[in-house]
Amino acid sequence: MRILICDDDPLAIEQIHKNLKSFFTYKHIKCPEVISYSCGEDLLNDTGNKDIVFLDIEMPGMNGIYVGNELKKSNPAVIIFIVTSYSEYLDEAMRFHVFRYLSKPLEQQRFFRNMQDAVNLYHTSTLLIPVETKNGVHAISATDIIVVEAAERKVMVYTVQKNYESVRNMAYWLDTLPKSCFFQTHRSFIINLGHITDFDHTLIHLTNQLTAYLTRRKYRTFKDAYLLYLESMR
Repeated sequence: MRILICDDDPLAIEQIHKNLKSFFTYKHIKCPEVISYSCGEDLLNDTGNKDIVFLDIEMPGMNGIYVGNELKKSNPAVIIFIVTSYSEYLDEAMRFHVFRYLSKPLEQQRFFRNMQDAVNLYHTSTLLIPVETKNGVHAISATDIIVVEAAERKVMVYTVQKNYESVRNMAYWLDTLPKSCFFQTHRSFIINLGHITDFDHTLIHLTNQLTAYLTRRKYRTFKDAYLLYLESMR
């Protein structure tokens, strides 16, 4: 993991650094590499991985909105925090799917909660799941898996790009897929909560026009899990 901070205020950079160090110490995790920049141009010129980025909005030259848009163009998976005193930019920031909007001065407990969500998302988005078929093994990003379906003595893994017939059973997939974003809605379906478009009491619509059954007795538990997932993504 690599974390970048971009702010023209040295005190703001210092505060984010301090909170990051406290967070990883509290979690008993080695603090990853943290790089700081005072302008957007220098940040965009950085050739290293940009996994989590803290962006100010009001900066000389390129503002944070422009920088955030450019970051998302080059890496849609980048996790962006907007850290600013200017709430009027919230709507613009949300257009490029900013992960969180934090107000200055930072409040530590809220910072910790949001960083935990960011770390969870990072690990899920970088997690590769081995999909074993009769022809070999394919490493698939967990976020690309839409649904796993058991049908006619086969287990199919539907992904954003391609579909695979797995040699593993549903018990394996239920144990392997991260429970933070996958849910078994029916004995024949395990779905990725991030690929839901809408649902009712019996049917769930997913990315790529796929559907999955929802057992009526699981409706409330499923709805609660989905709302909790959405809350963690806000």
